[in-house]
Amino acid sequence: MLLIKIGGGKGINLDYICADIAALIKAGENVIVVHGASATRDEIATRFGAPTKKIVSPSGVESVYTDQKAIDIFLMSYAGLVNKRIVEAMQKYGVNAVGLSGIDGRLWEAKRKDAVYAVENGRTRLITDNLTGKVEKINSGLINLLSENGYTPVICPPAISSDGRIVNTDNDFASAVMAGALDVKEMIVLFEAPGMLKDINDEKSIIAGIKKENLSDLMPYAVGRMKKKLMGAEKAFALGVEKIYWGDGRLEHPVQSARAGKGTVIS
Repeated sequence: MLLIKIGGGKGINLDYICADIAALIKAGENVIVVHGASATRDEIATRFGAPTKKIVSPSGVESVYTDQKAIDIFLMSYAGLVNKRIVEAMQKYGVNAVGLSGIDGRLWEAKRKDAVYAVENGRTRLITDNLTGKVEKINSGLINLLSENGYTPVICPPAISSDGRIVNTDNDFASAVMAGALDVKEMIVLFEAPGMLKDINDEKSIIAGIKKENLSDLMPYAVGRMKKKLMGAEKAFALGVEKIYWGDGRLEHPVQSARAGKGTVIS
């Protein structure tokens, strides 16, 4: 099984990606898709007068502050608009896709965080009303049921907590846990860059090959969401993934290009 994760940036070309996925499936590959929707979420949040609020942990990792209004916006953008647009695109290319969020059938079950620490204006404070959690359990049976019957799962956050509450969750970490549960050996991650960059402002500064044991050494080069991508990759390798491709989701044939080593290959 191949897991393909599609980033949620505005420049991502879903049509190019879905065309490549369709070609893989027609060639006999078993594919599962995970996606983000951050750009759409931010647009909808602004329209509703509740702009996305980011918080930064003491270790420098950025995440989204999620109250109940943010959860509602999250559902509109991720499980609603973007998930169904991807399913639509897949269907256009002949792939019988099924769109699901992590809450459906307890697909992604998470342990809710009682509290998180955030640094604001140089001071660390405790946040207790943040509806977030870390995925710990995957409903592999549901995914296998769909795959074995000719359906391609298209999955997105949020997750469901053990006590039945909707919680935001880190997509990269959840994808890693799912890869481990499904015995996935290869992952392709597509986002708005040619791969891992030494300099965020120079798209020619691609780090083409990375040894999995050296992932933590790249944290100084990671800006914004790339920190969580590195952490997610570390988790995926710990759970049995053997190779991860990071590639550009804006270009034609992005999946083929990433697999051909034109981005960053981690093994």
